[in-house]
Amino acid sequence: MDMIGLRMGSRKVAVELTKMDDTDARLIAELRRDGRAALSDLAARLGVARATVRARLERLVAAGEIAGFTVLTRADASAAPVRGLMMIGIEGRGAERIMARLAGLPEVLAVHSTNGKWDLIAELGAETLPALDAVIFRIRELEGVTNSETNLLLTTRRAGRRHG
Repeated sequence: MDMIGLRMGSRKVAVELTKMDDTDARLIAELRRDGRAALSDLAARLGVARATVRARLERLVAAGEIAGFTVLTRADASAAPVRGLMMIGIEGRGAERIMARLAGLPEVLAVHSTNGKWDLIAELGAETLPALDAVIFRIRELEGVTNSETNLLLTTRRAGRRHG
């Protein structure tokens, strides 16, 4: 068993280096499907004991493989029901300036630099289609934006989520 020492405040703790196996990967996949699943349900799905699931979760968290857990609220899902991805082409070296301008727009949920045909991808969200159209227009008017393409997001399925 490989161990590393980590300092947490004034105390030093030993943490087992994580060697993820198939069960760990399946556990993470199940948590992505349903982050609120009970340990007993996870154990049944994986075909292991409840104590095994608890121990693996604790080990994966301690080793940093699982960085945290999140909650998606109804408000998160409905605050910006009209969403899209806007691919943006930029003239010259203005990416940093344009990224800063985009970050200041409340309808811009995230900005990603990328490779290929487009320089940036902006995740957009608005309450209505006209509001989304207005922000797209404002972005296209930014100095240095040479071209863009926007795709509306129609439905979203989380990775591995089961329906029905």
